[in-house]
Amino acid sequence: MEELIARVTNRTGLDAATASTAIGHILAFLQKEGPATEVSKMLAALPGSEAAIAQANAQEGGGGGLMGMLGGMMGGGGVMALGQKLISAGVPMNQMQPLGQELFAYGRETVGEDTMGPIVASIPGLNQFV
Repeated sequence: MEELIARVTNRTGLDAATASTAIGHILAFLQKEGPATEVSKMLAALPGSEAAIAQANAQEGGGGGLMGMLGGMMGGGGVMALGQKLISAGVPMNQMQPLGQELFAYGRETVGEDTMGPIVASIPGLNQFV
């Protein structure tokens, strides 16, 4: 996980704590919304991913703001709700795409396109961030 955090901080300029939290939120989102087999394979190949997810879930609390409320009214929120979580974690909007691109590039290097491709394809709107 340290290598991924370092790559994200280098690409986005985020501090390590914010990058770690953001990665945890993205992984938790993928775990919830993505195809179970591929996401499980990806998480197994990323040491520390379960801890990052647990940390992000613990920090999540309630709330979610207006975007979270609107997303909830639209059936769970999807990528829009994830964006709100990232903003709440301190990720500026202009760094969301580079963050996602770096995380998915790392995933492709680690588990390959055969695993990452179906994850991206299965989640509406995700492809604009990866």
